[in-house]
This record gives sequence, structure tokens and C-alpha cells, in this order.
Amino acid sequence: MTAAMPHSLYDFTVTSIDSQPVDLNTYRNQVLLIVNTASQCGFTPQYKGLQALYDKYADQGLVILGFPCNQFGQQEPGSTSEIQSFCEMRFGVTFPLFQKIDVNGQNAHPLYKYLTKAVPGIFGTEAVKWNFTKFLVDHAGNVVKRYSSLTKPEDIEKAIQTLLQAQSAVLK
Repeated sequence: MTAAMPHSLYDFTVTSIDSQPVDLNTYRNQVLLIVNTASQCGFTPQYKGLQALYDKYADQGLVILGFPCNQFGQQEPGSTSEIQSFCEMRFGVTFPLFQKIDVNGQNAHPLYKYLTKAVPGIFGTEAVKWNFTKFLVDHAGNVVKRYSSLTKPEDIEKAIQTLLQAQSAVLK
């Protein structure tokens, strides 16, 4: 018998990069950008753009959640401490990072099973195609949009602004 799929994004618990459980309910009423990351990928410079968005909008309710993944070309081979150090030293990352996970296949993290089912990719495929696929989640926990690796963080800014304005209106 398989476990029932959680009904809400806020039903998940993930593990922070420093091995602490994090209940996603912590992020209720915030806009989330959830990204599978890698340190040795052609898209790795997107960390800079992600951090810029976080710096600009964190005080308005944006949280970026980074999930290192080694499933694509073995581009995240490092240990947790190596990943954390790389992100902080190279890109000044201050947004939350989590333990390395799988995003596809039998061992895919339940959060990613939920995200990919909520917003399938091109032609309805659920699989994540590569590193730095991004899922935008509104303040109510609805998975609003999925962006490919090719979409630069700055190209998502208008959508983030729209969600933050909606969030602000609802929470007033």
C-alpha cells in the first residue's frame, strides 16, 4: 500500500542543508520559488540571479528554496558542506538550501513528485528535464508555474512581483 499524496505543499517536511527538519508550513503566506540546483552545471551562474531576486524581494515575502540534485550529468557531486560552502563563497547565497535530493525516478523526493504532478512540463511530462528547473508557488501554496532551466531568474521577476502584490492585498 502506498502512502497518500499530501493535499498541500505545506504538508511536506524537508531537511535543511544543516540536517534540520523544516516544515514547509513555515513558509505559509509567502511566495516561493523552488529550484533544483547543481554546482557544476552550465546553469550554475543562475545562483547569482536567484540571490538577486531574494535580496530584492525577501522582505516582501519571497523565499527561494534550493534543492541540490546530482541526477543530471553528476553535476552536484559534493558533500553537503561542500555545496553550502560553494554557494556561500562563490555566489553569496543566503536563501534556504536543503539536503541533496533526487527530483525524478523511484527515489524522487515526495515534494518533487507533488510539484511535477501539480504543474507538468512540456507535452504533459512530469519529469524534471535538468538542473535549475523552477517552480513558482503563490502565498496560498498553489503551484502556479514551472520554468525550464533556460529561464533566467530575472525573467521570472514580473511573475514574482504579481504574486507578491496579490499576497499583500490578501494579507492586509
